[in-house]
Amino acid sequence: MDKKQELKQKEQELIHAVSSFCKEKLNDEYEQLCIKMIQKLGRKRNCPFERGNLKIWAASIIYTIGRMNFLFDKSFEPYIHSREIHDFFGTKSSTVSAKSKLIRDLLKLNTYFDKDFSTSEMRDQNPFNNLVEVDGWLLPIEVLPEEYQQMLKEARSRGEDMFFFTNK
Repeated sequence: MDKKQELKQKEQELIHAVSSFCKEKLNDEYEQLCIKMIQKLGRKRNCPFERGNLKIWAASIIYTIGRMNFLFDKSFEPYIHSREIHDFFGTKSSTVSAKSKLIRDLLKLNTYFDKDFSTSEMRDQNPFNNLVEVDGWLLPIEVLPEEYQQMLKEARSRGEDMFFFTNK
């Protein structure tokens, strides 16, 4: 088996591991976000899960997605304690936390409100949704002239992430 096939096999094992956890403890949306993260990591030139214990990688991916979506906060649904991840995979919190940091660094992720790895609820609650950058300043959308507000709404409905206004 060549290196590419081995990597694909590890990716499938990792997907199976996170899917098992998400089906038992979380929901389909978390499962899809975890799979998306695995696939993004798998496309890296130096794929991080090429080496190491796949159970640790699975726990770290779930932990990373969970942390970005307030999974460990009792006021959010779904909620679990991070210990449930460690118990399920037989991992240690310090190891998983370190791998999570590595994942966030590799993928250049924000700690919270990441557009690619946020649940739909988190995307809707993102406090930055009502801000726009104008000449380097973050401003509430409401301070813009009505025509610019409309242009921004249209751009966002097309899925454009950022819309910049400039006086230049």
